[in-house]
Amino acid sequence: MSGQPVLSDLEDALGYRFRDPEILEAALVHRSYQAEHPDVADNERFEFLGDAVLGLAITAFIYEEYPTMSEGQMAKVRAAAVSRDDLAEIAIGIGLASHVRLGRGEEVTGGRTKASILADTLEAVIGAAYLDGGYEAASACVARLWEKAVRNRARRPGGADHKTRLQEVLAATGLHPVYRVEASGPDHRKVFHADVIVGGSLRGQGSGGSKREAEQEAARAALSVLTAERLSDSDGAVG
Repeated sequence: MSGQPVLSDLEDALGYRFRDPEILEAALVHRSYQAEHPDVADNERFEFLGDAVLGLAITAFIYEEYPTMSEGQMAKVRAAAVSRDDLAEIAIGIGLASHVRLGRGEEVTGGRTKASILADTLEAVIGAAYLDGGYEAASACVARLWEKAVRNRARRPGGADHKTRLQEVLAATGLHPVYRVEASGPDHRKVFHADVIVGGSLRGQGSGGSKREAEQEAARAALSVLTAERLSDSDGAVG
């Protein structure tokens, strides 16, 4: 599999060094690549396994970290954390896209940016970690990669996120937030920086390991600014 980025970069991002690197390589083979290389198996069995391991690891993490959280809340947090969008964002954050083995057709049609391919491949990689190092190794990868996502979801398990709340706050004014996002750093360690513009003015900034996380932080900062301004206006009116 020459020509691909070195797998050690991906292992660094996972926080796990494979004893058998061939298992990790096998987990990166998309079915479109297998269709052009019949002697190579695709990663769908890895994905099937990884989906189950991920679900258990996320469930155990939530259960242990949030002893007072109700069953319904835990279910909402888990569902959000293992959604396709969240998986794809995490995959992007660890530079997984550059390691996926795609067929020529998928390559030219932007397969490396498809959320479904990124999410499925990430599940396959978790399955590979389980096969290589057992549940402890796989669950450690999950905890490392999903901790921020789970904690963010746990703050408001059934409620609106910062971006949605900012949209709601601004709705009464007729204004809409505009997000500008830039990324820096190597593929496996990208950091995203977001500005949120309201009415032509910068109202909040944020950064994080994914575009979504950076935008959420920028929206949170903007909400704080707007809240402070409303309090100030209220104090002035009283005075």
